[in-house]
Amino acid sequence: MTGQTDGWGQLLAAANAGDARAYARFLQAITPILRGVVRAKGGGLGAAACEDVLQEVLLAVHLKRHTWAPDAPVRPWLYAITRYKVVDAFRARGRKVDLPIEDFADVLAADAGPDPTEAADMEKMIGMLDGRSAEIVRKIGLEGVGVAETGRALAMSEGAVRVALHRALKTLAVLRERHVK
Repeated sequence: MTGQTDGWGQLLAAANAGDARAYARFLQAITPILRGVVRAKGGGLGAAACEDVLQEVLLAVHLKRHTWAPDAPVRPWLYAITRYKVVDAFRARGRKVDLPIEDFADVLAADAGPDPTEAADMEKMIGMLDGRSAEIVRKIGLEGVGVAETGRALAMSEGAVRVALHRALKTLAVLRERHVK
């Protein structure tokens, strides 16, 4: 590691003296190393957040480069900035944990079953009909009883049951339109 960092002090000293090329080379040299440190220390943050932290580190290096003492090694100074920025990122996140929903799609998928509120909604709408119409709709529509059997149970002809059912369904459609708006 020291072979890579031997020239960092010279580059940073030249950058602080106003050499823009030295500063560009310094940033190019430290960025991959700092990215690795951020990923190692901030792995729980996620890849995107680690890149954000890296940008924060590079910004801090830029803003605070004048605080580096030319007779001191660069690496500990850089690592201290990086460590504090990673800690700041964990603090900012708090106890929140970001997990990609795709990892849990199979586990969280709801069964394609009936709507649990559907029966209550239907009963509420049917309850708005007159007694005989509501009974016809319940028997034929919900219980699956035939027209003939419904007619016998209600002392009505099959034709009268069909007409009453048709009128009840029309009334339900109007009621539904009123309640949807």
